[in-house]
Parts: sequence; C-alpha cells; structure tokens
Amino acid sequence: MLVGVGLGPGDKELLTLRAVRLLRSADAVFVPGRMARELVKDHCEPVVLEFPMVNDEAEIRQALERNAEAIAPAAISGTAVLGILGDPNFYSTFSRQCEILKARYPDIEIKVEPGISSITAFASRLQVPVNSGFTVTDGSGDECLVMLKVRSPREMMAKLRSSGYSQFHLIERMYLEGEKVYHGDGLPETCDYMSVMFARRA
Repeated sequence: MLVGVGLGPGDKELLTLRAVRLLRSADAVFVPGRMARELVKDHCEPVVLEFPMVNDEAEIRQALERNAEAIAPAAISGTAVLGILGDPNFYSTFSRQCEILKARYPDIEIKVEPGISSITAFASRLQVPVNSGFTVTDGSGDECLVMLKVRSPREMMAKLRSSGYSQFHLIERMYLEGEKVYHGDGLPETCDYMSVMFARRA
C-alpha cells in the first residue's frame, strides 16, 4: 500500500497526529526534497526522491518513473508513505506520481491522508478572515468549483449543469460519525449542513 500523507505548509508543528503516526509506523517513507525531509526527520529516516521543477516533460516523466520503481517494493510488501508538502491532492504532483505507479503496478492500493494546505493556512497566517466565496487558481482557469454547506445538492447540481459543469461529488459529515460520500447522479435531494460539493467542467 502507498499512503500519500500531507505534511502541511512548512512548520513541523503543523503535522497532523495521523501524519506523525503514519511516518513512524511505515515500512518506508519517501519525500520530494530537502524541505520535506526536514519536516519528517524527527519521526523517520526518509528516502529523498527527485521531483524536478522544470518545463521539460520528458525529464519530469523520467523522474516520476524512477520514483515509481523506488516506491513499488515497499508498497508491495508493506506500507510506503509518500510525504507531500501541503495536501497531496491540492496542486501537487502526487496524483501524477500515482498514475505512473498504478500503470506499472496496478495491484498497489493507494490511500490519501490530508494535510493543512496553503489554501486555508494563508488566512490564519495573514490574519485575514474569509467568510464569502473566493477563487483559487494557478492561472490555468477555473474548471473546478468547491461549495460548502450545500443543503440541496440535486438542486445545486441542476444549476451548475447550466453553467457547464458535468462532474459532481459530495461528501457529507466529512471525518465525522455518519459520513457519506456521493458521486454523479447519486447526489441526494437534501443533506447535512456539514457538507462539501466538488464540481468540474469536463
């Protein structure tokens, strides 16, 4: 098994309790560079992988393929952790690394444990309250939408379809008792106040 573990925004005291537990118990821990190594070194001896920050697609892919070969033995025989700065599924190369790993080793199970991302940490660090809708982008467009507190998911899905959105996911009471996950046309008519909807334009 491979577990992608979020390491937070850069302060080792912002590692989650779950991240620390996984770092200490994993059969092998991999990290993308020296900054991540500094965050985890109190809990394990990580293997530093190469994730080149370049525009050369061939060089990037070759590095990801080498990483996959390094990770695979531990992920096949036990539990491997790949520590990622911030959150593994927010603007990181984790998903691309997993695609290459799964293509070569389809039987490896992959899980993700979240970390504090810069998308939420900035507000606390800058002491700027965010109490209304806002846009997060890397400049490549706004094909995704995250909505909080969606009480009428099917009604909202119908509205978003008219704006070009075609993929929908909903999680209700995330990480709480009674958590429920819905995808596509399976969204419910109503749901709990503690809900998050994710929509994507195809």
